[in-house]
Amino acid sequence: MGVPQAMAALRDKAALVRESLQKSQTITESMVSILGSFDHRLSSLETAMRPTQIRTHSIRRAHENIDKTLKAAEAILGRFDLTRKAEAKILRGPHEDLESYLEAIDQLRSNLQYFTTHKCFKSTSGIITHANNLLTKAISKLEDEFRNLLTNYSKVVEPDRLFDGLPDSLRPSATSPGKRNDSKKDSDNQKNSENAVYTPPTLIPPRVLPLLHNLAQQMVQAGHQQQLFRIYRDTRASVLEQSLRKLGVERLSKDDVQKMQWEVLEAKIGNWIHYMRIAVKLLFAGEKKICDQILAGIDSLRDQCYAEITANSVSVLLSFGEAIAKSKRSPEKLFVLLDMYEIMRELQSEIDYLFGTKSCTEMRESAQSLTKRLAQTAQETFGDFEEAVAKDATKTAVLDGTVHPLTSYVINYVKFLFDYKTTLEQLFQEFEESDTEAQLKTLTTRIMEALQTNLDGKSKQYKDPALTQLFLMNNMHYIVRSVRRSEAKDLLGDDWVQIHRRIVQQHANQYKRISWAKVLQCVTIQGAAPTGGGGILGGDSGSGISRAMVKDRFKNFNAQFEDLHMRQCQWNVPDSELRESLRLAVAEVLLPAYRSFHKRFGQVLPMAESGKSPCKYIKYKPEDLERMLSEFFEGKTCVEQKR
Repeated sequence: MGVPQAMAALRDKAALVRESLQKSQTITESMVSILGSFDHRLSSLETAMRPTQIRTHSIRRAHENIDKTLKAAEAILGRFDLTRKAEAKILRGPHEDLESYLEAIDQLRSNLQYFTTHKCFKSTSGIITHANNLLTKAISKLEDEFRNLLTNYSKVVEPDRLFDGLPDSLRPSATSPGKRNDSKKDSDNQKNSENAVYTPPTLIPPRVLPLLHNLAQQMVQAGHQQQLFRIYRDTRASVLEQSLRKLGVERLSKDDVQKMQWEVLEAKIGNWIHYMRIAVKLLFAGEKKICDQILAGIDSLRDQCYAEITANSVSVLLSFGEAIAKSKRSPEKLFVLLDMYEIMRELQSEIDYLFGTKSCTEMRESAQSLTKRLAQTAQETFGDFEEAVAKDATKTAVLDGTVHPLTSYVINYVKFLFDYKTTLEQLFQEFEESDTEAQLKTLTTRIMEALQTNLDGKSKQYKDPALTQLFLMNNMHYIVRSVRRSEAKDLLGDDWVQIHRRIVQQHANQYKRISWAKVLQCVTIQGAAPTGGGGILGGDSGSGISRAMVKDRFKNFNAQFEDLHMRQCQWNVPDSELRESLRLAVAEVLLPAYRSFHKRFGQVLPMAESGKSPCKYIKYKPEDLERMLSEFFEGKTCVEQKR
């Protein structure tokens, strides 16, 4: 196709497009005109419908308000109904159904809060006033119910029930309270008491405790804390004090203690130790348990309540301990002081727990103060005892030279001290942190030295120096033997024992020298000067003795031996081994000398004077002396000897 033809075709197409565009423009203008007309009509319609829409919205809001009002009215009517039901239960009182009564109070309190926050109609204030009055009456009845319930179930605990809560070893059937045994009555029991199981009595039945707790909570919510406090304190304190009185606890002053005979006081101290254990581990522990349960969640009131319930009972118990600690000191009180100190130490952790709150500070500190005072008094009594031993001035001498009562008393005292070794170590630590074993050793050594010094003084009362030595030998032997058989040996040591055994031997040797030296001189050949008067006996002129001297020797021997026999059979060596040892020591020097003298001169003397009996001078054979020596130191009286 040529160019002219192509151009013609293109023009035709352009004309066609132009025509189409013109038609489209015409249609668009027509549509805009139509839509504008619709917009005008819709605007007119909307204007016409607006009042209808407003009325519809108002109707909807009215319906919503009606629904809300109906619901509010329904809720208020429901509260009125609940208040009416709660009022009915409250007016019936708590006796029939306590739990239902408590629920009614909760409901009434809830309704009161509701009406207080929904003051939407005129009668609200009247309803609130009525509810408050009703709640006051309800709480008043609640107080009465709490008091009645607590009083009815708070019973005095009989002693037998308390004893049942003790470990078997501490019950009165096992160890009678108030009586001390010389071997330390409860030594083993007290050592095991820390691990023993104690069972506090049931002071209030468990089923009643939740009811009392709920009642207490209601009283607190009503602002009646003080009423609750007074009711609980007065009721429980009275029962606790009566329980202790039935057990035997009584308030005693220092003057009361001073007037008592020692046996009576000792029994009361033993009872006090028993009562302290029962009070702390059973009664006070049981009291704290129910107080914690009934007043749970009311901490300040609970702590103050428990403090005031127990205050008087604690005071009565501790006042007796204080009276003993402040009373006149005497050696026999030391061990009961240690017993009292021991029980206070044993109970210290329980006391710290039971009386650990701020409200109980005074009682806790009073117990600690008593423990300290008992320790101080015991320590001062040690010093008194040492001084009393050193200055003991009893004039009554033991005539037979046996062990002096002071010696046995002091040794038994020291033995008892070692029964309390652990307690003493704790006591020493109350005042200083030094080596407690060294302190006990020093104390024991000083007491022993004081005893020996006193015995030396008492030995000077004897006119016979031989009896002096026998007395010292007996007493020192008793001391050494007692130490060797006790725990004191481990403390004083083997060196102490050996030194004092040598002292015993020294006194025995001194006795032999003083008693038997002159007797032995009568039968000793050596050193006798030969004489020509009256003839010479014996073939050896170097050892010749005149007949007169032989007569005098036998005569003097008989007289001196008989005198020793008469006197020293009355003397006493109570230890059988020591007695036999001393007899043997005498026999070992006397009998060989007498046999030799008797053998040499006993057969010759009769030939010198025919017709005269040698028995006038030779009264005893060696066998007779041996028999008579076996009668020495038996402590026989003159009458017994004649028999």
